[in-house]
Amino acid sequence: MEKDLMLAEEIRTLFECKTVDIRTYSPLTLAYIGDAVYDLIIRTVIVEMGNRPANALHRMVIRYVNAGTQASMIEELQSELTEEETAVYHRGRNAKSHTMAKNATADDYRKATGMEALIGYLYLQGRLERCLQLVKTGIAKLHMEP
Repeated sequence: MEKDLMLAEEIRTLFECKTVDIRTYSPLTLAYIGDAVYDLIIRTVIVEMGNRPANALHRMVIRYVNAGTQASMIEELQSELTEEETAVYHRGRNAKSHTMAKNATADDYRKATGMEALIGYLYLQGRLERCLQLVKTGIAKLHMEP
């Protein structure tokens, strides 16, 4: 794996974070960081398409960063996931969250949380390349163009 894809490890080293077995993290903790990583991937793709006013960028980003789209994306990605990835997704999907997105069904919100948990898990493992591959494949399977 390329060195520049090891962002989580670089952060841990620079900030002298203690080593933690990420398998012990709750699925909602994984979803918390996964949400940020997914958002950063999408925002980067949109910004790289060209300079635009912030409100235009936001409108483009929200097409991808919402529970409905993420739920559809993870449904399309099911056959692409390894056993380990499927288990992490299911842990996230089945986690009991005390919040819910205002514009999503409970089912979509749970699936999106599962996807975010998977993205967070892969990121914390230093597998950002796999995160990028899954997001790119998901966008393609939904026939969406960034």
